Parts: sequence; C-alpha cells; structure tokens
Amino acid sequence: MEPRLPHNIQMMTNETIRLYPHDYLLKYTVVPLVPRFVKPNHITVFRMIATPFVLWLLYIQNYQWGVPVFIFVACTDALDGSVARLRKEITVWGTFFDPLADKILMGSVFILIVMQHINILFGLLLLMVEVVIGLGGLYRRMKGLPILTANIYGKTKMVLQVIGVTFLLLALGHGIKLFIPFSIGTFSLALVFALMSLWTYGL
Repeated sequence: MEPRLPHNIQMMTNETIRLYPHDYLLKYTVVPLVPRFVKPNHITVFRMIATPFVLWLLYIQNYQWGVPVFIFVACTDALDGSVARLRKEITVWGTFFDPLADKILMGSVFILIVMQHINILFGLLLLMVEVVIGLGGLYRRMKGLPILTANIYGKTKMVLQVIGVTFLLLALGHGIKLFIPFSIGTFSLALVFALMSLWTYGL
C-alpha cells in the first residue's frame, strides 16, 4: 500500500508539474541561456561545490566579492528548480539534494555570520529549523516515502533568508548599521514561513 500524503500536498513529478511565479520570469530571461546539456542536478552540485568558496570569502571578510558571490550561488536554488520544471527534468535525486544544498549553504552562513554578528541563540534557532526540515526529508527518504517538493512557504522562507543574509553582509561590508535591524526582521519573518512550511508538510 502506497503511503498517503496530506490532502494539501502532492509530490511533483514530470507528469504533475506546477509552475511557480518565478518560473515564468526565468522562462523568458535566464533559463534560455542555460545550455541543454546543463541539467538541474549539475546546478545543484555546483551550489554544493561553491559553498566553501562563499564561506572562505566571508571568513576573510572580503565582502566586496563575498556579497555578490553569495547572492549568485544562493540564486542558483531558484534556477535549478525552474530548469527542472520548465524542461521536465525533475529527478528523485534532485528533489532530495536540491533543498539539502540550500540548507548546507544557509546553515553554514548562519554559523559563520549570524551567530557572530547578531546573536548566537538567534543563529542557533535559524540553524535548528533548517536541521529539523532536513531531518524530515532524510526520514522520508530512509522510510521510502515520497520526497516532498518545497511549497510556497518553503520557497518564501529561502528568499527571506537570502535577503536577511544580504542585509547583514551589506551592514558589515559597508558599515550600514541600519541594515542590521532589517536583517533581524527579515530572518524573523523567515522563521514564521519556515514553521508554516513544516505545518503544511505535516512533519
């Protein structure tokens, strides 16, 4: 007997693709520039490989390069998903490792930057939420249950996290202290969307 999903969740496959708003934007802008031989999973692997370079730039406080490189690497999260949906190249591997790559990137930045420059408890809270979501995906994989694709709450959470980190890095790199409370507020909102994502997943 196949496991039943909550009524508001459907596992996305190449036969049941649902496009998100940003997919329509990328469809006519960035995705056409991605060669056909570049698969979504290649972009995911690139994000994993690039994460240590992002962390190194931030560690040595080279924010001139660190900020744009972080934004570029973080934005590949939207790109690999859009390529997979628009070209019908969704895979089980990508469904699991795409969000894992995001959590490795964001979790590492939380440890390196947020805990040091905002508050260690706040950074731990952000990290803990990511760990819980990741463990949920790992549990489903180990039990042979369908790996759930991120819903709109999860995607919004990721966008807010990227904005929050960017605000913080701009504050550190350019001395714009006003951006720090904006960063904290954005992270707090991201936490709300993370909890909503967990709730709708039924984890």
